[in-house]
Amino acid sequence: MPVFITLMEVIISNQNENLIAYCGLYCSDCPLFTGRIANLARDLRKELRQSKFDRTAESLSKISFFKIFENYPQCYEVLGEMVKMRCKKGCKNGGGPPFCKIRKCCQKKGIQGCWECDEFETCEKLDFLRENHGDAHIKNLRKINKKGIDEFLNGKKNW
Repeated sequence: MPVFITLMEVIISNQNENLIAYCGLYCSDCPLFTGRIANLARDLRKELRQSKFDRTAESLSKISFFKIFENYPQCYEVLGEMVKMRCKKGCKNGGGPPFCKIRKCCQKKGIQGCWECDEFETCEKLDFLRENHGDAHIKNLRKINKKGIDEFLNGKKNW
């Protein structure tokens, strides 16, 4: 029986492939790409404004047990910055940090991602990711290197 691939399946496949960052992380798993954190921060700020929580925080801060509420203005400000933390493009479409050494290296080498480089296991450019992602990116790179992009897209991705 012949297998027919629709144009939509090809487009979706290409979109998914473009969401694999050069470093091996998958952009659609990123809270900045999905907007989850930004949306939650936006909604919480709105709720805090509507309930005039700044007054409550100021009042509570006068009680020694709730002294921490003196920091409410900074908390509200941090939430405001979190609202701005959005990345709608994904790494390969120009999203993420513009100064990314990994992206520049892959582009200079003309490769799709670090998985095509023989040095990814020991590359120091990837080291800064460990603090936030542990070895998730390395696991992803190994999987893509050994099994290919399609299997990576259809399987479990590490974040």
